[in-house]
Amino acid sequence: MNNFAYEQAENIGKAVEFSSNNSASKYIAGGTNLIDLLKYNIATAEMLVDINHIPEHKAIEEKSDGSLRLGAFVTNADTAYHPQIEARYPLLSKAILAGASAQIRNMATNGGNLLQRTRCYFFYDPATPCNKREPGTGCSAIGGYNRIMAILGTSENCIAVFPSDMCVALAALEAVVNISGTEGDRSLEFADFHRLPGDTPHLDNNLKEGEIITSIDLPEKGFDKNYSYLKLRDRSSYAFALVSVATGLELENNLIKEVRIALGGLAHKPWRVKEAEDFLKDKEPSMENFASAAEMILRGAIGFEHNSFKIELAKRAIVRNCMMALNPESQQPGAQPSL
Repeated sequence: MNNFAYEQAENIGKAVEFSSNNSASKYIAGGTNLIDLLKYNIATAEMLVDINHIPEHKAIEEKSDGSLRLGAFVTNADTAYHPQIEARYPLLSKAILAGASAQIRNMATNGGNLLQRTRCYFFYDPATPCNKREPGTGCSAIGGYNRIMAILGTSENCIAVFPSDMCVALAALEAVVNISGTEGDRSLEFADFHRLPGDTPHLDNNLKEGEIITSIDLPEKGFDKNYSYLKLRDRSSYAFALVSVATGLELENNLIKEVRIALGGLAHKPWRVKEAEDFLKDKEPSMENFASAAEMILRGAIGFEHNSFKIELAKRAIVRNCMMALNPESQQPGAQPSL
């Protein structure tokens, strides 16, 4: 780890000022990913701007329009266990609790969760070429051991996946990300926040230089009656998803009136296909219909030598998770999904 300067910001304006004065600076809150990146010399910083002491954006508050605002500096643990989240957005609570470990969730912040970087083996190995780490050097994963890599939205430059669980649920809920920077405040629809690799795999999101996430808005509708989060991984805890699925359903007279399906572990960003969701509207919530939607969602998926299994796994996971959403109690320990 290289030497760096340290500044403690007392408000958002000061944090942005520190960052704008040093383009090689980085914001630090929980630091659960950034510190690792600095230790491995994957990331460097001439200055760390500590935003932990900013009193703003450390709460979860209901807005006048019925939506809920998550402060970016609230920890993942406090978010998952917040009474409003558990009651109104249980899909988000389930997704957060499926990620990392209790110790990390106690440190990690909501804003930081959106900004975490891939856990691609080659990204973390400075001895191997990686376009995400060093643009223009190549992608070692394409011809290497790529079992955990992407099958959707890939490019010839990168097949890394975005690792967050929380963000899969936020994608399904159609959250909005609020941002501050030198040019003022702005908001981004969640679908527009993260990027596919394309020709610029080193860019994970659409933040501008020096911008900081201040909060995340959840719409009033949280799919609190019919929801499910399914995470398939190599071990039952403290592992990243091979495939994850967040599903929210709104049912009326045994027909699907609205549905959201977002996937993780398969692409450079949480993955949704609106066409598949539209197909399910006004149809019965059956395995056959969910299977048809799964085919649409995985259309165009490309497997590589070691991860082709993800295509079929993802299809089955979608069907299973949608059926589980019909009966959220099936997600309790020891319960059997209604298949």
